[in-house]
Amino acid sequence: MILRTMITALAVTTFGLGINFSASADDKKTLTIYTYDAFAADWGAGPKVKKAFEANCDCDLKFVAVDSSVGILSRLKLEGKDTTADVVLGLDTNLTAEAAETGLFVKSNVSLQNFTLPIPWNDETFVPFDYGYFAFVYNSEKLPSAPTSLDQLINGFPDLKIIIQDPRSSTTGLGLMLWMQNVYGDKAAESWKKLSPKIVTVTKGWSEAYGLFKDGEADMVLSYTTSPAYHIIAEENTRYKAAIFDEGHYTQVEVAAQLASSKEPELAQDFMSFIAAKDFQNQIPTGNWMYPAIDLGDGLPSTFEELPKPEKALLFSPEDVQNNRQAWIDNWLNAIDR
Repeated sequence: MILRTMITALAVTTFGLGINFSASADDKKTLTIYTYDAFAADWGAGPKVKKAFEANCDCDLKFVAVDSSVGILSRLKLEGKDTTADVVLGLDTNLTAEAAETGLFVKSNVSLQNFTLPIPWNDETFVPFDYGYFAFVYNSEKLPSAPTSLDQLINGFPDLKIIIQDPRSSTTGLGLMLWMQNVYGDKAAESWKKLSPKIVTVTKGWSEAYGLFKDGEADMVLSYTTSPAYHIIAEENTRYKAAIFDEGHYTQVEVAAQLASSKEPELAQDFMSFIAAKDFQNQIPTGNWMYPAIDLGDGLPSTFEELPKPEKALLFSPEDVQNNRQAWIDNWLNAIDR
């Protein structure tokens, strides 16, 4: 009773003096990261990344989820220097030239020597956090024989039904458009016209497309060569496969970058360095279902080692994509006629 009275008296006294003992909690720094919704989702890599980083930063890490990587860049361009983001995580090489042109980002100061990617990396602003290859995924129990090339996908299998994503709003959709452009060049529009009758629908993003595919709305869906790993590890289901194409597969390297307008630049820099640490990278294979950007050694699930990989990795330079993206999208729109 005496102790309770003393505590009450102390609270009254300190209130009168304007002293707030909860200030230390209020003073904890917040790092705001713009990312895409799949990364920040409860089942994504985000929550574990947040827990690992907060264990050492004495800060709050806040993810702001946007519907797609394309959406992230659009939002940043609208907000400009007034953005509340300290770091953006989820752009890819198809968007980095356009992102760099905004002038919103600073050099990362992150050492690049530990990254193991299928392509050389020397970008000093955008730090890779994972990579993968676009592919068409199918249910092998419903489609025992699948195309083994883009040519077969387009010109063979007349009854085949596929679902793809819109390149204007989805990085997977953009990846397919660039894949077709890389393989067919000036004849890409003609190839799209031939493929168009097989396209059941074009969705805004990956999640909607994959959900429709799993509901049986199509034989194949545009996704990644690593997508079957989820079904194998999380569901113990081996019927989903990625079709490996003779022409090679378009590569996606996802990146993070620090905003020049960050209110917490030191904390943002700490996070950028954290991306190359195993505490971050360990969350990628079974959180983002992509390949990690560093060599995890025995830490990489054996399922990923067993997945088929393309013999040839295709990729345009960021500058090529920036210079031609709109023209290629216009050609795509005219060719699929929808």
